[in-house]
Amino acid sequence: MMRGLIALAVLIVAGVLKLPVERDLTTLHRQEHFRGVEFNLDLREKIGQLGFIAALSGFRAIVADALFIQAYSAWEDTEWGRMLLLFRHVTTLQPHALLFWDTAAWHMAWNASVAAMDDKTQPRLALRVKAQREYFAMGKDFLERGIKNNPDRPELYEALARLYKEKYKDHESASEYYAKAAALPGAAPWDRRFSAYELSYCEGREREAYERLRHLYDEGPRERLPTLIKRLKFLEDKLGIPQDQRIPDTGPLKR
Repeated sequence: MMRGLIALAVLIVAGVLKLPVERDLTTLHRQEHFRGVEFNLDLREKIGQLGFIAALSGFRAIVADALFIQAYSAWEDTEWGRMLLLFRHVTTLQPHALLFWDTAAWHMAWNASVAAMDDKTQPRLALRVKAQREYFAMGKDFLERGIKNNPDRPELYEALARLYKEKYKDHESASEYYAKAAALPGAAPWDRRFSAYELSYCEGREREAYERLRHLYDEGPRERLPTLIKRLKFLEDKLGIPQDQRIPDTGPLKR
């Protein structure tokens, strides 16, 4: 018992001594347009007293990793509420780890939402749909907060675009977030194409989508992928593009 009290006292003292350093790092992160971890009573309530002390003592990454493993176990046991709580702890402790935000969103918007629709204990379809959409919203919330903490990284913009596309069937928002990802350093080369593809499904924005797809096509064979050609031909027909301005019926298709 005495050893435990001594160890606890050491952690508290170390945490107090490190607070000025943590404040300096927080200031630096904010200067770089990041939002750091706020060490307050709200965080203490979220992760518990021992976890809070460990975080103060510089062990945020270790605590976050341990909680992430627990969240994985909760997923295996389909304990969705516990998993949600653990992922909130993890992302609070490590707000600049993209993997944690992306994984949390995926489990909520994909795995938990599917489980809600397949829930045989709930006979009412309307309630299953309601639960499914609530899980979509939880996944979206993780991604939106992840973007706020990491505004200069394209990966979470991509993930949010996929969520809008696959779960909400919101092509306009999907196009917007693929475009935001494409504008950032380190973006995937397909983000521009995916943004244009999604826009081509938006009623009333066909002309804009056509111009963007045609611009990509004109960049050369590397951009002339089957989906791009298919969507471009669809828009040519819908917009009544003159025959002499259309792309050839046959051409190099890159798989």
